[in-house]
Amino acid sequence: MPGTNLTREEAQERARLLTVESYDIALDLSGAQEGGTFRSETTVRFTARETGAGFIDLIAPAVHEVVLNGEPLKPAEVFADSRIALPALAEGGNELRVVADCAYTNTGEGLHRFVDPVDQQAYLYTQFEVPDARRVFACFEQPDLKAQFRFTVTAPAGWTVISNSPTPQPRDNVWSFEPTPRISSYITALIAGPYHSVHSSWEKDGRTVPLGIYCRPSLAEHLDSEAIFAVTRQGFDWFEEKFDYPYPFAKYDQLFVPEFNAGAMENAGAVTIRDQYVFRSKVTDAAYEMRAETILHELAHMWFGDLVTMEWWNDLWLNESFATYTSIACQAYAPGSRWPHAWTSFANQMKTWAYRQDQLPSTHPIMAEIRDLEDVLVNFDGITYAKGASVLKQLVAYVGEDEFFRGVQAYFKRHEWGNTRLADLLGALEETSGRDLTAWSKAWLETAGINLLRPEISTDGSGTITSFAVRQEAPALPAGATGEPTLRPHRIAIGLYGLQGGKLVRTDRIELDVDGERTEVPALTGRERPAVILLNDDDLSYAKVRLDADSLAAVTRHLGDFTESLPRALCWASAWDMTRDGELATRDYLELVLAGIGKESDIGVVQSLHRQVKLALDLYAAPSWRETGLAKWTGATLEQLRAAEPGSDHQLAWARAFAATARTDAQLDLLAGLLDGGETIDGLTVDTELRWALLQRLAATGRADDAAIDAELKRDATSAGERHAATARAARPTQEAKAAAWASVVESDKLPNAVQEAVIGGFVQTDQRELLRPYAEKYFRALKGVWESRSHEMAQQIAVGLYPSLQISAGTLEATDAWLEEAEPSAALRRLVTESRAGVERALNAQAADAAAG
Repeated sequence: MPGTNLTREEAQERARLLTVESYDIALDLSGAQEGGTFRSETTVRFTARETGAGFIDLIAPAVHEVVLNGEPLKPAEVFADSRIALPALAEGGNELRVVADCAYTNTGEGLHRFVDPVDQQAYLYTQFEVPDARRVFACFEQPDLKAQFRFTVTAPAGWTVISNSPTPQPRDNVWSFEPTPRISSYITALIAGPYHSVHSSWEKDGRTVPLGIYCRPSLAEHLDSEAIFAVTRQGFDWFEEKFDYPYPFAKYDQLFVPEFNAGAMENAGAVTIRDQYVFRSKVTDAAYEMRAETILHELAHMWFGDLVTMEWWNDLWLNESFATYTSIACQAYAPGSRWPHAWTSFANQMKTWAYRQDQLPSTHPIMAEIRDLEDVLVNFDGITYAKGASVLKQLVAYVGEDEFFRGVQAYFKRHEWGNTRLADLLGALEETSGRDLTAWSKAWLETAGINLLRPEISTDGSGTITSFAVRQEAPALPAGATGEPTLRPHRIAIGLYGLQGGKLVRTDRIELDVDGERTEVPALTGRERPAVILLNDDDLSYAKVRLDADSLAAVTRHLGDFTESLPRALCWASAWDMTRDGELATRDYLELVLAGIGKESDIGVVQSLHRQVKLALDLYAAPSWRETGLAKWTGATLEQLRAAEPGSDHQLAWARAFAATARTDAQLDLLAGLLDGGETIDGLTVDTELRWALLQRLAATGRADDAAIDAELKRDATSAGERHAATARAARPTQEAKAAAWASVVESDKLPNAVQEAVIGGFVQTDQRELLRPYAEKYFRALKGVWESRSHEMAQQIAVGLYPSLQISAGTLEATDAWLEEAEPSAALRRLVTESRAGVERALNAQAADAAAG
């Protein structure tokens, strides 16, 4: 990816020199049905503080005109490496006109073009974060050069065109939009095609905001628009109250678009969302909860990120951490919310993501050092989202919820339509809370790594607590990470749980500040020791937590017996972290899960445990015991499937868990029978998505051939069906299937992003280690060339997805180290490979711990 980078120093100098006023952008998409390229005409008006040279960004196959202040420039002389050089800027006002041919993409970057196999119609959408508006129009591609954007779009007859401003009535297939407010280029958007739409509104205090929901017509029958509108209105109500700032745009559209790389994107007033969130088949409530969090996350961005935007990408957390925290808080606290236990899901899913990320060699402060665009492209990670949100939750506990939101309100009013740094937000929070946050910021936002909290407890012969303290550790950062271990201040709660009628019930709660290596808790002295003492109860802080021996023994017997979901989730998360750290053997983790999961009522936690157990068995179990563990787990999934309430979420979740791991002839016969209708399980509907899950496992075990896959694709002749079929074909346990999959991804660049991802997902099968072993060497031979020749999204899929993570051996570590030394990869690619290497190293350590336990 040469010639597409931008350094922070370059961006700072350009921001010093320029103030951008407006863009007029005319796009001719009339040939979109055929694809290829489209005409892009941009007129940008800006002022320069002094005469001199500058540049504007553009990625385009051809540039036809460059006219600066009325003087034509020769494109061949000024256009190179994604930039147009501007050699003679005038002090004061400047006007630049650029005419180019830009390209439709199939990578999910820039202007993505997709043809629906159902109706053979083309559907377009833009994805510009981080630096891809320049694939559609010439622009100053950095967040602090905000401007007004006016789009004029020529589109095929019968199409709809949506952008940030309200959709106008077209004239002769030309759509002329009103200018946007001052926003950054990366949150501008265009979505075009014969989309299906449903419309409504949000109304309050005499104000009305038009709401729209869009999807392809082939998904319209599955679009549950009223449920989506209900979550959206909940977010409008709660955010406007908490932010005390009116929704800042003229309308709010949500567009479910195909082949989307992320979960969603906060384009101002025109949010794009992956259309897998239009559920074609039955899903559990956890999927609806996740979709709602995504909807609320993007809505929160209309304030955090769109109205007020970070100056440079090192403050990306100002966008993502705040959107994550406020979306979960809205689910948990908004009146009438369907998910009042949202913090349980956060603790068991997003925080485990953060803990994993924070223990990699690439760990970094929440406010990361972003040197250039390549840095930020790999920085949308568990620290930026989940750790940042966890730290904000702690900050709310530290300064008080009312004081926190008063600070946020002042921040919006003070910086509306502008750009900010960390100090701007902290200053507002200091004003409203009266607390000096300098030390807090340095400890929590400007340092890397994670702390570990352990209880130190003494009791006398009668079971009375004679002393209690919280011991804080700052483990060494992973090899290769920068920074030093840091002890931090924590606001935590300590929960006391007693057994009452076989249930673990909280009998008391103590909230306190923990700082330094050891914090005494005199409030517990003299009390009778309860069955379980849980540090960081209510999940107020961000820290790994361990249980004392007696509490661990009680939890091992009664983890499923907590009356509330959050303490269960915290204990499950602690057990999982201990397994990853090699403190709990995989076989013991499996026993713990089997003892408690049948009592777990929270379906999101159940599904997380399914994923974690399978991962632990595949990667962390001693190889000599792995098949024993997998057999035990698979048998348990079938028992739970048959015992689950017919038609329940738990039944569906256990059906999917069983389908992911079925291995004996009898188990695979059951999958085949469920697929062809010869077998049934009361209440279980084998619908489209479940059929594909069954077939993919049958394909991976050699029980379904290409003809079976073709027959299923004929039943589901949709884009989703095509992806599922690609996964199934790549999963087949033959040398021919693996060679074909590898060639389609690595040796060719023709696959669309979503299909490439599907092929990679099928190619890597944990039961096929020996079959995949030769591809480790092929991976290292091909990787650098792939990285340098593909777009970022496509290259990253390959770099991460095809790394030989199943070849858990010292040899893989040595091969990786040799490649890192010889290939001299870019910082971004080095990070991705180093993270994958760390996964193999962790797996080796966990396997050794499991073998020792055996």
